[in-house]
Amino acid sequence: MIRLTALVKRYAGAARPAIDSLDLTVAAGEICVLIGPSGCGKTTTMRMINRLIEPDGGTIAVGGRDVTHIDPVELRRGIGYVIQQVGLFPHMTIAANIATVPRLLGWDDARIARRVDELLALVGMEPAVFRERYPRELSGGQRQRIGVARALAADPPVLLMDEPFGAIDPITRARLQDEFLRIQRLLKKTVVFVTHDIDEAIRVGDRIALLRDGRLVQHAAPAEMLAHPADAFVEDFVGADRALKRLSLFACGALARPGRIDGAPEVPAATTARDALALMLGAGLRALNVEGGGVVGLEDFLARDGVAGSGTPPP
Repeated sequence: MIRLTALVKRYAGAARPAIDSLDLTVAAGEICVLIGPSGCGKTTTMRMINRLIEPDGGTIAVGGRDVTHIDPVELRRGIGYVIQQVGLFPHMTIAANIATVPRLLGWDDARIARRVDELLALVGMEPAVFRERYPRELSGGQRQRIGVARALAADPPVLLMDEPFGAIDPITRARLQDEFLRIQRLLKKTVVFVTHDIDEAIRVGDRIALLRDGRLVQHAAPAEMLAHPADAFVEDFVGADRALKRLSLFACGALARPGRIDGAPEVPAATTARDALALMLGAGLRALNVEGGGVVGLEDFLARDGVAGSGTPPP
């Protein structure tokens, strides 16, 4: 769906290119997270895809079309864009904000109204309650949801997300990540997602592209990157606790074995092994019951190759 080939971007006066011969492919329906140190080129790369920044060399193809041969306005109307600051128009209602691109595309009022209500419901906001409100009447998390809804309004196949949850408190951020993943399971958009947070990258990404000085260091699934970092830089970037981070990739339901422990707490099957381990350590327990049947304990985390060995998720 998105293919970057020998991509180059130079800024005047800079000692080296911001992006230096970057090759990267993002498959259709995949979330590719761009991550790396400040100044590595992740936001520059993403913004070249919709030509907010023009490349100096190489090619960018979206859906098989070279974006440099597409009118920039037409291109951007077909690509959803979500940013950290949201950028809602303060003088317009929530419904009018979501309808921005459909109106530019000439949709009729009835179609727009249906789409607004559909998207409000999709992001978990009751249409009758929120459509006529203004951005100032919403919380930060609600504004971010509207930003996602607006980006999806014209049903674009590609979604670009630049630190979309970076300005949100940790609890709301985790909820928005979950909401985004729920929406993605339904819609299967092709997503390029920029973040500086490795935990967020692991949580939301199908694949992670780690950049350094404008070059691609490693492009891999989260489990692969955590289990087999390409070099010392990757190993240092993902952190010394990468074994614990790997536990966040596995749900208790997938690790549970038959049985039940009387009196032990019960956790939802979707609870990550990392969260379950934290609960066990905090309560001084060695095992927990799992909703729907089964038990999960310390030995399950250690014994499974997918957690303690190869990094391959369990079946």
